[in-house]
Amino acid sequence: MEDTKALFPDKLTGITYKTLETCDVEIPRPFCLVVFGATGDLARRKLLPSLYRLAKNGLLPANFFVIGVARSDMERAAFRGTVRDAVQGALAGDFDFRSWTEFSHRLYYVKADYAQTGSYRLLKRRITDLEKRHGTTGNRIFYLAVPPDIYETVASNLGTAGLSREEKGYAHIVIEKPIGRDLESAERLNRVLRKSFEEGQIYRMDHYLAKETVQNILMFRFANSIFEPLWNRRYIDHVQITVSETLGVEHRAGYYDRAGVIRDMFQNHLFQLLALTAMEPPVAFEAEHVRDEKVKVFRSVRPFPTEEVGEVVVLGQYGKGAIGGQEVVGYREEDGIPEDSVTATYAAFKVFIDNWRWNGVPFYLRSGKRLASRKAEISVHFRPVPHLMFAGTLEGRIEPNTLIMRVQPDEGTSLIFQAKTQGTRVCLGTETMDFFYKKISVLGDYERILLDCMQGDQMLFVREDGVEQTWALLSPLLERLGSAAKFNTFPNYAAGLSGPPEADLLIQKDGRAWRAL
Repeated sequence: MEDTKALFPDKLTGITYKTLETCDVEIPRPFCLVVFGATGDLARRKLLPSLYRLAKNGLLPANFFVIGVARSDMERAAFRGTVRDAVQGALAGDFDFRSWTEFSHRLYYVKADYAQTGSYRLLKRRITDLEKRHGTTGNRIFYLAVPPDIYETVASNLGTAGLSREEKGYAHIVIEKPIGRDLESAERLNRVLRKSFEEGQIYRMDHYLAKETVQNILMFRFANSIFEPLWNRRYIDHVQITVSETLGVEHRAGYYDRAGVIRDMFQNHLFQLLALTAMEPPVAFEAEHVRDEKVKVFRSVRPFPTEEVGEVVVLGQYGKGAIGGQEVVGYREEDGIPEDSVTATYAAFKVFIDNWRWNGVPFYLRSGKRLASRKAEISVHFRPVPHLMFAGTLEGRIEPNTLIMRVQPDEGTSLIFQAKTQGTRVCLGTETMDFFYKKISVLGDYERILLDCMQGDQMLFVREDGVEQTWALLSPLLERLGSAAKFNTFPNYAAGLSGPPEADLLIQKDGRAWRAL
């Protein structure tokens, strides 16, 4: 990575950091990482390439090792070859032979049956032997890169084998979303996890929270006195949160058709963005205090109505169309999708937060697949100024100020404001102030997540009560939609458009409009 300086110790704490561009990265303590599902898609596309990149850039300690666990019969050399292919495929130009050779010496493989306790006893012995060889001092991370229906089995067996106990070092377990598919299943999973692990050992991840702009939301709000006094119902008219994708279901047809857009995107990604936008200032910038305030937001969200749900929720499913000039098939024609599927690939919500700060301010959330552009952003729309001063001078209306926080692809922040145009006439023009993050990323999403887990920082991870509170909001809605809606209109938007017409009506009836995709 460019502009990398030498390692140096902090004289006050003794902790070692590495300076990458403008970011000081703490080097974690020695550790062992056990990846369940190590030959699967998630491990090959995201997890193992991110781990290699951390090692290549000197951001891991000298003492660490990785054990891949899967059901397949595989020799260690074959596993190394699989990981190398994955790293080269994911990182392309960021691969070099010397770094790979050093990294590959730390890779091991264990075949296991996830449901058999004997596999975990063998795994424990293997971990203990390798800890002595690599000097990792008993710090262990168990990363569950397996299908969600196996989470409970693996977590329970880790506890039975004694691998969840923290003796010489820490023992962390990492699980990806979805964390349940409704309130009941989420509560059951949390109970199983807590039988073997304490809450402080459990890392429920949402990779969106590791994006630079998402992390910057709190900094932007609470470190700038020109914005925080305006962050309330007096000055803000409404907020829009958009996560749009141009891709279809790709390789996730089996999972996606069971989940749909609400379970896949709203329960985690969009509700987390909502919480960061709406939360009160925590007493300190520490994981528990930040997560406390996020849960308070979820508790303040007005429940969705059991009747007239169409007044606040719109669903859609894409049909055939064009993306980037290329013809694409509709959802029901995708490989692995039933031809009569009623799974929603688009949803738009109108949400109210019933507390002092946000009373009466609508939050419009939307997300969908095969839309006009790939975008994730939060736009804060301020109230318009009184027109009295300019009533006899200007012909048109004065556009309100809008603050846009772009999560992807062009990470940064923009402020749209009005200014006089040049000339003798009194005319206003819309101007934009832009802040962009550097194109060269210091840390990728999964790299940041891995480092935080190694360092024991749960700021970017979701707490048990946060998961259950969001499901408590969405489960009744999902049940209502499943029992009441006929979905006879599916598909109701063509691929490459901005979504179904009903979504435009949802916001237009309030005298507002979506930001263009």
